[in-house]
Amino acid sequence: MRSEIKQKIDLAYGRTKPELVLKNARIVNVFSHEIVEGDIAINGGKIVGIGNYVGKTEVDLEGKFVAPGLIDGHVHIESSMVSPPQFARAVVPRGTTTIVADPHEIANVKGIEGIKYMLKASEGLPLNAYFMLPSCVPATSFETSGAKLLAEDLSELIDHERVLGLGELMNYPGVIGGDEEIVDKIKLAREHNKLMDGHGPEIKDKELNAYVAAGVLTEHECSTVEEMLNRLRLGMYILIRQGSAARNLKELVRGLKRENMRRCLFCTDDKHPEDILLTGHIDNNVRLAIKNGIDPISAIQMATINAAECYKLKDIGAIAPGYNADLVVVDDIKDFNVLQVYKDGELVGENKEPLFDVKDYDNSNVIDTVRIKEVSKDDLKIKLDKDIANVIRLLPHNLVTQKVVRKVEVENGEFKNNKSLDILKLAVIERHNATGNVGLGLVEDFKLKNGAIALTIAHDSHNLIAIGDNDEDMLLAINEVVRVGGGIAIASRGNATRTLKLPIAGIMSDESMEKVNEKLAEMLKIAYEKLGVNKDIDPFMTLSFLALPVIPEIKVTDIGLFDVTRFDFIELSVKE
Repeated sequence: MRSEIKQKIDLAYGRTKPELVLKNARIVNVFSHEIVEGDIAINGGKIVGIGNYVGKTEVDLEGKFVAPGLIDGHVHIESSMVSPPQFARAVVPRGTTTIVADPHEIANVKGIEGIKYMLKASEGLPLNAYFMLPSCVPATSFETSGAKLLAEDLSELIDHERVLGLGELMNYPGVIGGDEEIVDKIKLAREHNKLMDGHGPEIKDKELNAYVAAGVLTEHECSTVEEMLNRLRLGMYILIRQGSAARNLKELVRGLKRENMRRCLFCTDDKHPEDILLTGHIDNNVRLAIKNGIDPISAIQMATINAAECYKLKDIGAIAPGYNADLVVVDDIKDFNVLQVYKDGELVGENKEPLFDVKDYDNSNVIDTVRIKEVSKDDLKIKLDKDIANVIRLLPHNLVTQKVVRKVEVENGEFKNNKSLDILKLAVIERHNATGNVGLGLVEDFKLKNGAIALTIAHDSHNLIAIGDNDEDMLLAINEVVRVGGGIAIASRGNATRTLKLPIAGIMSDESMEKVNEKLAEMLKIAYEKLGVNKDIDPFMTLSFLALPVIPEIKVTDIGLFDVTRFDFIELSVKE
């Protein structure tokens, strides 16, 4: 210990040459909120000093800006549709060197085994991958998931060195009401001195006080400035989200000022392959914040030191002696175009390309997860005693739906598709235990014709969901995703036209993000151009959220048609 301390002192003082010196840098100092010109001395993956240094190896940055490695405070890796190693290949070259992941999606399919896979698969990467244990598996009691996790199940992993705490407490009514299962999980986190993430949109006043009193530290579901300020006043950290489905940054930055900014950080939550490859990851949050009036150093603080302090992560989030040499080199602090990325002093990304190889961890425990009872045309029949039905109406660029009443075509007591009405059949099929559950509904404004789409991404329980204008193509698409062990399939006029395999829990691929995105782009083109899907929606993302019974107003689970505003199941037929 004594010699180690002396070595650090000698390196910092300049008596000993460090392994690497980045010369002539303009350093973003997130502590003093200024740009400091100088060299960055690095040894053993750590920063040993800032100033004027001579190193064994020197790299002249020629006045380029250097910021700390970026941190995503809340992300579901599964939404990228690729495995943790492939996710790292995409986000690290864009400046993200640390993530706080919630493996909620895979846990709903494979439980503890799914979480263990994510932990193992994220080992040894040039990415600090920390995890929050999912708190709500299943998310609700109104659908069938592949697992149920109680406090005693989570206790197996609570002390893992990369587990920071309890994931988003989506069951906020359960928290406020003192539900025993939820309280047991909160107790587990508090006893082990772990953090707790929130998920409490719209709650306020005494309910919000109760939520915070339980120990909830963060919130990423704010959609208004008022919501954000209410939570900041109670000591919460706000995670400003800019993902694929939910994009709250432009609205929330309107409420930021110097006095409250240090309690805010960035997250993506859910971001799809195309968006990551096209717009970036947390670097996109930084650019967008600057574009919307936040000064560059404050934006970088939110992407670095704020997140590190929120999650009590030592040695990251800043450029200073003793901190990890996780660094992002950019040519201009306002444009924040990432040129190079260093992880622990090693150059791991350049010009958005990874400079490291990855190996996918053994996924044998998280494949072969699609188990359904054989589905027939009879299972897809929607029986109606009259021609007036409850219908799910889609809204453009929105996950929220409307419950509407429509006149539909009925023949012999059964719904019959009428292409002129643009009302399609939706089916959600339980796919974890082959129970035979099939929930049915009707959807307006999807505008699909002459085909069907099926996928095994259906938040949050990830059952098999399918939509189509004829039963033959629906069955074909359903059987195709079963055949490949999970994924997305398009069928049209009796042919399976395209399939994207997602063998890992039916929600992730083991291929690169670029390959997954290429296939998705092909399938989107088919959906829009050949099947005529409404261009105001993303067909796959929209479909995946039509089974989530916590987003208003009306959804379908494997158990049936669910009215979110009433929090109860309803009939398809409209009662007098």
